[in-house]
Amino acid sequence: MRTLISPRAHPERGRPVTPQGLTSVSGVATRLPAACPERARKCGCRVCAYSRGIRPFRNISAMSDTQEATNQLLDMNLHESEKPVPTVEGGIRSESEHLQVTIGATVPTGFEPTAADEVREKLKSPCRISKDRGKIYFDIAVESLAQVHCLRSVDNLFVVVQEFKDFQFKNTKEEVLKDFEELAGKLPWSDPLKVWQINTSFKKKKAKRRKASQSAGQEKANCGQGDKAEETGGKKKLAGSTSESHILDYYENPAIKEEISTLVGDVLASCKDETGECLREETEPQVQKFRVTCNRAGEKHCFTSNEAARDFGGSVQEYFKWKADMTNFDVEVLLNIHDNEVIVGIALTEESLHRRNITHFGPTTLRSTLAYGMLRLCEPKPTDVIVDPMCGTGAIPIEGATEWSHCYHIAGDNNPLAVNRAANNISSLLTKSQIKDGKTSWGLPIDAVQWDICNLPLRTASVDIIVTDMPFGKRMGSKKRNWNLYPACLREMSRVCRPGTGRAVLLTQDKKCFTKALSGMGHLWRKVHTVWVNIGGLHAAVYLLKRTPQVFIHPSEQDEERHPPW
Repeated sequence: MRTLISPRAHPERGRPVTPQGLTSVSGVATRLPAACPERARKCGCRVCAYSRGIRPFRNISAMSDTQEATNQLLDMNLHESEKPVPTVEGGIRSESEHLQVTIGATVPTGFEPTAADEVREKLKSPCRISKDRGKIYFDIAVESLAQVHCLRSVDNLFVVVQEFKDFQFKNTKEEVLKDFEELAGKLPWSDPLKVWQINTSFKKKKAKRRKASQSAGQEKANCGQGDKAEETGGKKKLAGSTSESHILDYYENPAIKEEISTLVGDVLASCKDETGECLREETEPQVQKFRVTCNRAGEKHCFTSNEAARDFGGSVQEYFKWKADMTNFDVEVLLNIHDNEVIVGIALTEESLHRRNITHFGPTTLRSTLAYGMLRLCEPKPTDVIVDPMCGTGAIPIEGATEWSHCYHIAGDNNPLAVNRAANNISSLLTKSQIKDGKTSWGLPIDAVQWDICNLPLRTASVDIIVTDMPFGKRMGSKKRNWNLYPACLREMSRVCRPGTGRAVLLTQDKKCFTKALSGMGHLWRKVHTVWVNIGGLHAAVYLLKRTPQVFIHPSEQDEERHPPW
């Protein structure tokens, strides 16, 4: 098979010629219509064929984010990379080992500084925040690509092809769209497509690894049934391994090494052990399937996002001779436009990375990336007691137990269904941890409890941090009930939180009600910072509060002091 990496101009016709390059994932060459009756000025071009596509939503697939496995296998693969590898035209492996690329990441709006701090802390790489809200950019070596996928604050990743900080848009729509049609031939596609290939090549063997793990589990089960001399305890152990086969398949633990191995450039070396099968496949030309997604923000544009994606997608199709497929695509080309800033990229994630911990969803499940940003705001310290009194499905405490394992996390809710979902998610996370470690785990520093938010079964001044997603009054509760609920919640939180050092991070969309409730608690809570976020199209706010040193006095005790019985 063949991947179109760096097309070069034909000396006679000026059209791109496909060089031999990397292995393609999939794709079938098809003949496109020779003429378009609707757009006479583009009859016979591939733009017309691309413009008839319909853009769907993405498919959902699992992603691995095991930090420990990443760190271990990075050293292994970098050591193995010194071994001789069969020579393939282009020298892809030697080039990719020292490749420097710019990675773009989408993050929850408002938490761009938090995500940038995580990048600087974990990747030791400078990071800049885009003018377009919800995006950050940083430079990495390709060897760090696996670590990028382990970032907790990013939703989607893409490799930047080229950035135009001041793109000169023409005055008319026809001229602007003509520029988009000519843009693909002017972009440096080679290195970004190499990174895309390294990032996605593990998908070719994903099915093989899954079948291998299933067959290995079946053989173990058969051997266990055939050995009559085996003890009862051994039979139970084998039965347990058989029952966990679907769990291994779900979390794809056997594929973790393969996934991270390919991410650091070990693509071609794996072909060496397959008797040249991969090398034979490279000789069979196949066409990549692709689509273009345009994200546009700004009021001074004379074109729509669909028009920009259509014409730019046509130029990409004409340049690479790829096949446009809006559903089953291999490559997703991104065209991000914010005012006069234009950034072209290639997507590295098929689904958002926030789908990592939750397996049992509720009506208002919080994204894990947003939960991480809220937890990071309050700067947890070791041995801190962190409570989510309205946990729902447990997204916040589960994210906390994963990243801040030296703290103790408590998830509580008054709804028994929510507590049951949180317990199931905690159990799934524990199973995942056991599979990753390959041994029985001692558990996680987290508990799930059913309680009343206005009367918590916790001692006074026993909690260090409170992080929760308060009811917006739309899907859960009502705006009318929030006027009584919010003051009661803040009062009870101030009782259990440690005076002077306690912190609270509260998310709500009912800002008016929360501000009113907080104004009546000024002697107990001090507002430190507000982060404005977008939650499903709703303009919400995350409030960082600091507990004042004043000791909490119950309202009944205050009444007794004001009106003594004598």
